[in-house]
Amino acid sequence: MALPSTIYRVTIQLSDLDRSIFETLQTTVARHPSETEERLVARLLAYTLFYEEGISFTKGICDGDQPDLWTKAMDGRVSSWIEVGLPDPDRLIKAAKHADQVWLLACGNGLPVWERQHLGKLARSRNLTIVSIDQACISKLVAALERSITWSVTITEGTLYLQLADQSLEIVPQIILQDGRLALNR
Repeated sequence: MALPSTIYRVTIQLSDLDRSIFETLQTTVARHPSETEERLVARLLAYTLFYEEGISFTKGICDGDQPDLWTKAMDGRVSSWIEVGLPDPDRLIKAAKHADQVWLLACGNGLPVWERQHLGKLARSRNLTIVSIDQACISKLVAALERSITWSVTITEGTLYLQLADQSLEIVPQIILQDGRLALNR
């Protein structure tokens, strides 16, 4: 018998001063038995960082043809394709041909090796943006993970300030690739 997914109820008070977005986001997220808690936290961070009206979680791991998150236009076309982790670069290139914008929240212990192997090839995609989050920040969020998640997030000048229970985290997402250009100041 297959193990059931673990359900998390999420409330995020989002104040993104950089993009003038002020929302209370409420959602339910399922963590597939084969998904790590680190990956779940990365999906929630991507949801927060790349939030726009209409963003939704997909079947993700359960459906290899879908990203982790996306937004769709009224005609069903994918506007934003959002992945987390270290996916196969061909998957991102294919997505960039069909979506208006592709975002990757790159994270994981293998990130330096993945970057060396794939960034040159990915730089050809003009609508691909790759952002990384320090693995230590994800680990801190995993340590505080509960089935009911309440975050207060403020984003200003490219820095994410996250408050949960008795912890405050300052997370500085690093842009690795944007508009086909590798970031020089990393």
